[in-house]
Amino acid sequence: MKNRTKTAIVAVTIAASLASAAQAAGKLEIFSWWSGDEGPALAALVKLYSAKYPSVAVDNATVTGGAGTNAKAVLKTRMLGGDPPDSFQAHAGQELTGTWVVADRMEDLSGLYKSEAWAAKFPKAVIDLISYKGGIYSVPVDVHRSNVMWYQPATLKKYGVSAPTSWAQFITTCSKLKAAGMATPMVMGENWTQQMIWESVAVGVLGPKGWNDLFTGKTKFTDPRVVGTFTTYGKVLDCANKDASGLSWQQATDRMLAGQAAFNIMGDWAAGYLTTTKKLKAGTDFGWAASPSTNGTFIMLADSFGLPKGAKNKTEVMNWLKLLGSKEGQDAFNPLKG
Repeated sequence: MKNRTKTAIVAVTIAASLASAAQAAGKLEIFSWWSGDEGPALAALVKLYSAKYPSVAVDNATVTGGAGTNAKAVLKTRMLGGDPPDSFQAHAGQELTGTWVVADRMEDLSGLYKSEAWAAKFPKAVIDLISYKGGIYSVPVDVHRSNVMWYQPATLKKYGVSAPTSWAQFITTCSKLKAAGMATPMVMGENWTQQMIWESVAVGVLGPKGWNDLFTGKTKFTDPRVVGTFTTYGKVLDCANKDASGLSWQQATDRMLAGQAAFNIMGDWAAGYLTTTKKLKAGTDFGWAASPSTNGTFIMLADSFGLPKGAKNKTEVMNWLKLLGSKEGQDAFNPLKG
C-alpha cells in the first residue's frame, strides 16, 4: 500500500512538473504576409529568435497576398474581435498610426526605445514616422526604397538603349523599343504596384518638397503640376502590359528577366528575389537605377512590428521586438529581404 502511495505521489509530482514546464514554455504568434519568395528573410529572424529563446513555441502565421492586402482584412477582424496577434507586420506610418494607434489598440514602445538606446541608431525621419503624440508604436525591421527601376543589361544592349534618367526620356525610349518590336517596354503587376509607380512619377514631377506639400495640404490635388503627374503617368501606362492586374510583382519581374520587357519599377525587395530565389548576379544578370527623374531621392517605406493591447504573450513579444531592432536581427533579415 505504501509503495502504491509513493508511486501515486511521484506520478502527481511528475505531472505537476510537466504542467509547470508547459506553462513556462511560452508562445509567440507572429502575423505577417511574408511567404514564398519573401519567407526566407522572416524565417532567418524566427530561427535567430528560437535560438535565443528555445522554450518559446513560435507560430509564424502568414496570410499571403501582395503588400498585405489579404492579411490586413484578417487582422481587422481579429483586432475588432478582441483576438489580436501577439505582434503583426504593418508599414510604418499611417497604415498603423491612422488605424490601430489612433484607436488606442497599440502599446507605446517609448520605454523599449530608451532601454535599447535606439533613438540614436534609427534615423529621426523613421522614428517620426512611427510616432504619435509623443509615443513610439512599432519597431522597423527594414527600410526599403520603392523608386528603383530594374533591367537586364543584355536586353538594353540588344535594343541599343540605355536606362532612362527622366520620365520624358523613358517615354521616348519606350517608343523606340515599340518600334523595334517590343510590345510592352515596361512590365508591372497588380494594383498596389501600379499605385507605387504613380508615386515615383509624382515625386519625379513634383520633387520631394512638392510631394510633401501635397500631403500636408500646401499643394492641392487640383494644382496644374499635380494634374500633370497623372498626364505623365498615363503616358507611362501606355508603355506597360494590359494584363498587369493579374500578375504578382514576382511574375512581372520574371517577364523582365525573360526579355519580354525592358524595365520593371519595383522596390529594392526585388533584389532579395533576384539574388536569393533566382540566384542571379547583381550587375551582370540584372541592373538597376533610380526610377526616372528621382535620382538622389529615396522614396522610403518600412516594415515594422508592434505590440497590440491585449496580446497574450507580452514578454515574448518584447523579446521579439528587441531582436528586430538589434544589429544582429537586422543583419540576419535584410540581406535576404533585399
